[in-house]
Amino acid sequence: MKQRLANFMAGRYGNDSLSRFLIFAALVPLVVSLLIGGAAGGSLGTVLWVIAFAIIIYSNYRTFSRDIQRRAAENSRFLELKSRFFRFFKKRREQFRQRRDYKFFRCPGCKATMRVPRNRGKIQIRCSRCGNAFIRKT
Repeated sequence: MKQRLANFMAGRYGNDSLSRFLIFAALVPLVVSLLIGGAAGGSLGTVLWVIAFAIIIYSNYRTFSRDIQRRAAENSRFLELKSRFFRFFKKRREQFRQRRDYKFFRCPGCKATMRVPRNRGKIQIRCSRCGNAFIRKT
Protein backbone atom coordinates (compact mmCIF):
# COMPACT_ATOMS: atom_id res chain seq x y z
CA MET A 1 0.00 0.00 0.00
CA LYS A 2 2.81 2.41 0.88
CA GLN A 3 4.53 1.59 -2.38
CA ARG A 4 1.36 2.31 -4.38
CA LEU A 5 1.00 5.69 -2.70
CA ALA A 6 4.68 6.45 -3.29
CA ASN A 7 4.32 5.52 -6.97
CA PHE A 8 1.19 7.66 -7.28
CA MET A 9 2.86 10.68 -5.69
CA ALA A 10 6.03 10.38 -7.79
CA GLY A 11 6.38 13.52 -9.90
CA ARG A 12 3.69 15.36 -7.97
CA TYR A 13 4.22 18.48 -5.88
CA GLY A 14 3.07 17.16 -2.50
CA ASN A 15 2.18 19.00 0.67
CA ASP A 16 3.72 22.38 1.55
CA SER A 17 3.16 25.35 3.85
CA LEU A 18 0.49 26.93 1.67
CA SER A 19 -1.47 23.68 1.41
CA ARG A 20 -1.40 23.21 5.18
CA PHE A 21 -2.47 26.84 5.69
CA LEU A 22 -5.35 26.39 3.24
CA ILE A 23 -6.58 23.28 5.07
CA PHE A 24 -6.58 25.12 8.40
CA ALA A 25 -8.15 28.19 6.78
CA ALA A 26 -10.94 25.98 5.41
CA LEU A 27 -11.75 24.86 8.94
CA VAL A 28 -12.93 28.37 9.89
CA PRO A 29 -15.86 28.65 7.45
CA LEU A 30 -16.61 24.94 7.90
CA VAL A 31 -16.95 25.27 11.69
CA VAL A 32 -18.99 28.48 11.37
CA SER A 33 -21.21 26.74 8.82
CA LEU A 34 -21.76 23.82 11.19
CA LEU A 35 -22.52 26.16 14.09
CA ILE A 36 -25.23 27.99 12.17
CA GLY A 37 -26.84 24.84 10.89
CA GLY A 38 -24.66 23.34 8.19
CA ALA A 39 -25.59 23.17 4.52
CA ALA A 40 -29.23 22.77 5.49
CA GLY A 41 -29.05 25.80 7.80
CA GLY A 42 -29.91 28.37 5.16
CA SER A 43 -28.10 30.30 2.50
CA LEU A 44 -25.25 31.60 4.70
CA GLY A 45 -24.46 28.12 6.01
CA THR A 46 -24.48 26.76 2.46
CA VAL A 47 -22.22 29.51 1.16
CA LEU A 48 -19.70 29.00 3.97
CA TRP A 49 -19.80 25.23 3.45
CA VAL A 50 -19.16 25.65 -0.29
CA ILE A 51 -16.30 28.10 0.38
CA ALA A 52 -14.70 25.67 2.84
CA PHE A 53 -14.85 22.77 0.42
CA ALA A 54 -13.61 24.91 -2.47
CA ILE A 55 -10.54 25.77 -0.38
CA ILE A 56 -10.01 22.09 0.47
CA ILE A 57 -10.34 21.10 -3.20
CA TYR A 58 -7.80 23.78 -4.19
CA SER A 59 -5.40 22.54 -1.51
CA ASN A 60 -5.71 18.98 -2.80
CA TYR A 61 -5.25 20.20 -6.37
CA ARG A 62 -2.00 21.85 -5.30
CA THR A 63 -0.87 18.70 -3.49
CA PHE A 64 -1.47 16.41 -6.49
CA SER A 65 -0.32 18.86 -9.15
CA ARG A 66 2.47 17.91 -11.53
CA ASP A 67 3.32 21.56 -12.27
CA ILE A 68 6.01 21.71 -9.60
CA GLN A 69 7.53 25.05 -10.65
CA ARG A 70 4.23 26.93 -10.47
CA ARG A 71 3.30 25.40 -7.09
CA ALA A 72 6.75 26.22 -5.71
CA ALA A 73 6.39 29.83 -6.91
CA GLU A 74 2.97 30.08 -5.23
CA ASN A 75 4.41 28.69 -2.00
CA SER A 76 7.34 31.10 -2.20
CA ARG A 77 4.96 34.08 -2.55
CA PHE A 78 2.91 32.79 0.38
CA LEU A 79 6.00 32.41 2.57
CA GLU A 80 7.11 35.95 1.68
CA LEU A 81 3.68 37.37 2.65
CA LYS A 82 3.69 35.33 5.85
CA SER A 83 7.18 36.59 6.67
CA ARG A 84 6.16 40.22 6.11
CA PHE A 85 3.07 39.78 8.27
CA PHE A 86 4.99 38.31 11.21
CA ARG A 87 7.91 40.74 10.78
CA PHE A 88 5.47 43.67 11.14
CA PHE A 89 4.12 42.37 14.45
CA LYS A 90 7.56 41.33 15.72
CA LYS A 91 8.82 44.87 15.09
CA ARG A 92 5.85 46.37 16.93
CA ARG A 93 6.39 43.99 19.86
CA GLU A 94 10.06 44.98 20.12
CA GLN A 95 9.15 48.66 20.03
CA PHE A 96 6.55 48.07 22.74
CA ARG A 97 9.13 46.32 24.95
CA GLN A 98 11.60 49.19 24.52
CA ARG A 99 9.06 52.00 24.94
CA ARG A 100 10.26 52.88 28.46
CA ASP A 101 13.86 53.54 27.41
CA TYR A 102 13.55 54.67 23.78
CA LYS A 103 11.28 56.74 21.58
CA PHE A 104 10.76 55.79 17.95
CA PHE A 105 10.53 58.30 15.11
CA ARG A 106 10.06 58.02 11.37
CA CYS A 107 12.24 60.06 9.07
CA PRO A 108 10.12 62.55 7.12
CA GLY A 109 12.37 62.07 4.10
CA CYS A 110 12.70 58.31 3.65
CA LYS A 111 10.24 56.95 6.26
CA ALA A 112 12.95 54.92 8.03
CA THR A 113 12.28 54.16 11.71
CA MET A 114 14.83 55.47 14.19
CA ARG A 115 15.25 54.82 17.89
CA VAL A 116 16.47 57.56 20.24
CA PRO A 117 16.87 57.58 24.04
CA ARG A 118 13.97 59.03 26.00
CA ASN A 119 14.07 62.11 28.26
CA ARG A 120 16.75 64.04 26.37
CA GLY A 121 14.52 67.07 25.66
CA LYS A 122 14.45 68.56 22.17
CA ILE A 123 17.13 66.95 20.07
CA GLN A 124 18.22 66.97 16.48
CA ILE A 125 17.90 63.54 14.90
CA ARG A 126 19.88 62.69 11.79
CA CYS A 127 18.63 59.83 9.63
CA SER A 128 21.32 57.22 9.08
CA ARG A 129 19.77 56.18 5.76
CA CYS A 130 19.24 59.49 3.93
CA GLY A 131 21.09 62.01 6.13
CA ASN A 132 17.99 64.16 6.68
CA ALA A 133 18.01 66.04 10.01
CA PHE A 134 14.90 66.97 11.99
CA ILE A 135 14.14 68.14 15.52
CA ARG A 136 11.85 66.21 17.86
CA LYS A 137 11.10 66.16 21.57
CA THR A 138 12.03 62.94 23.34
